[in-house]
Amino acid sequence: MDFLTFNFQNFASAFIVLFAILDVAGSLPIFLDLSEKNKEFSPVKATIISFITLLIFFFVGEGILNLFGVDVSSFAVAGALVIFVIACEMTFGWELFKVDSMGGSATLVPIVFPLLAGPGSFTTLLSLKAEYSSVDIILALVANMLIVYVVLRNVKPVAKLLGKGGVYVFRKFFGIILLAIAVKLFMGNITTLIEFRV
Repeated sequence: MDFLTFNFQNFASAFIVLFAILDVAGSLPIFLDLSEKNKEFSPVKATIISFITLLIFFFVGEGILNLFGVDVSSFAVAGALVIFVIACEMTFGWELFKVDSMGGSATLVPIVFPLLAGPGSFTTLLSLKAEYSSVDIILALVANMLIVYVVLRNVKPVAKLLGKGGVYVFRKFFGIILLAIAVKLFMGNITTLIEFRV
């Protein structure tokens, strides 16, 4: 497809798909959980790093994975395991994920990876590339990153609005949802790997 060809309908379609995959609203309980644990993160850095990472992967992702002998399914399985650990923390109150070595910052892990720039978004970008023009996808990605920034920027006001009880219920409920997503991502890709090996 022509890189410079813009189609609003294709842009809207790509935007909706990316919005569903990034699921920043669904990840809000995780952001609230990190805030409650006093794990700081930078909305600006998280947004910019996620955007640059996704943009780079959009152009050279498949080649990079092939270079290391890693297929998209294997990458997705690895990401699913990380998401599973985060979901267990939210649901059961375990303290498995440590960020002490990064000075207490949660900007890169888990916000940038695997929540925003993770296997789901990487795989989706590769799929969209075969359907729409590059400019449609990139503009859709920019629009989604603006939403990501707004949500990350307003995590604490949302926490105050919900209150401690609301945050607790919200976190537990979406922890279970995230567990289901991690299992679905894992099973879907591990099946592909097994079929490929056989």
